[in-house]
Amino acid sequence: MYKTANMYYREKFGSKVYKLSLDAGFTCPNRDGKIDNRGCIFCTGSGEFAKSCKSDIVKALEDAKKIVEKKNKSGKYIAYLQSYTNTYDKVENLRKIYYDAISPDYIVGLNIATRPDCISDEILDLLSEINFIKPVAVELGLQTSNEDTADYIRRGYKNSVYSDAVKRLKSKNIEVITHIIIGLPNETEQDAINTTEFAVKSGTNGIKFHMLHVMKNTDLAYEYEKGTFKCLELEDYARILKHCIDILPKDIVVHRITGDGAKSGLIAPLWSADKKRVINYLNKYLND
Repeated sequence: MYKTANMYYREKFGSKVYKLSLDAGFTCPNRDGKIDNRGCIFCTGSGEFAKSCKSDIVKALEDAKKIVEKKNKSGKYIAYLQSYTNTYDKVENLRKIYYDAISPDYIVGLNIATRPDCISDEILDLLSEINFIKPVAVELGLQTSNEDTADYIRRGYKNSVYSDAVKRLKSKNIEVITHIIIGLPNETEQDAINTTEFAVKSGTNGIKFHMLHVMKNTDLAYEYEKGTFKCLELEDYARILKHCIDILPKDIVVHRITGDGAKSGLIAPLWSADKKRVINYLNKYLND
């Protein structure tokens, strides 16, 4: 049995905690021309379900909270800056955004999705400062440890950059959650296992496993339509996922066992659109 996010947050905060996903209007060096202007090959911004909060973060948190507060008896929430690269700005701008995000009493922590090549020493100091007030977790999009695949998907940095970022964050006692995609083009089951092992060896505290989604208006969709690769079937995804989870140390938190793609933009795999069925199948498979 692996440690789920629900187990971990109950231990940490004494109750179930819900995340409120936010889009604070950031961009990405892979989109604004600093590294590239096309983004990662699969990227839609990873915030299809995030609440826009470019002008008023607290209001966006309140609006997001209203959607789930009836089923959240604890009243505790984590503010999750999800869309694009949420450390990619001037420190003074980030300071206001982060402090606004943790300002409501019902916010017990802050999760920040970003790239490992976008954490300067100044930003690291700011994250450490916030971490003394409310717990901070930084989510890094590793996706794969296969450097050839990383080049293909236009990740834009080497594995050593990720490892160094984890080390620097951990030196400030900041929790690290790593995103891994299973089923990337031309990757094998062993590639997924190698990526998981690499993240663990680098020192990550938790992992979010995602299946590869092909979304409309991405370069990955073009590759898929050309027949360059095929998406995994649910049974194959479950098998690979189980092998990855089985090698995790007991203290590593599994924050996700699948990912979400907005149905309106989903091209493949279509089985992933039935989230309830997928979750039930994966839970049964992983616990058998």
